[in-house]
Amino acid sequence: MEATDLIGLLVIGGAAGVVSGLVGVGGGVLFVPGLVLFLEESQVEAEATSLFAVVGVAAVGAYRQGGYGNLRLRDGLLIGVLSPLGVVVGTVVANEVPERALQISFAAVQLFFAYRLARRAMRSGEEAPSGA
Repeated sequence: MEATDLIGLLVIGGAAGVVSGLVGVGGGVLFVPGLVLFLEESQVEAEATSLFAVVGVAAVGAYRQGGYGNLRLRDGLLIGVLSPLGVVVGTVVANEVPERALQISFAAVQLFFAYRLARRAMRSGEEAPSGA
């Protein structure tokens, strides 16, 4: 591994940690594009690396947010019930479709949710701190 790759991985990890703690995104939102665009990993390699790396980020983030009383444990457990099965299906499919299709799908999902969240935020007009 070259020094520039090591530095790139550390920067991506640090940035993803800060953004994950700040806005609660899964590390994959930053890990995957960072690994593909800056370190030139394939889409499926970046996805697999992200799935591995996000375990620690998610655990620490959930623990810290739980300390603030923001963790909805029941909701997290319910969301998590079928997630492992979904990951199995998704990884099988990801290894069978062209990389370009994976990249377009990843970008489309991000754009869809970004649009929906931005629209909702603009409509709400809420100014109080989110943790208040």
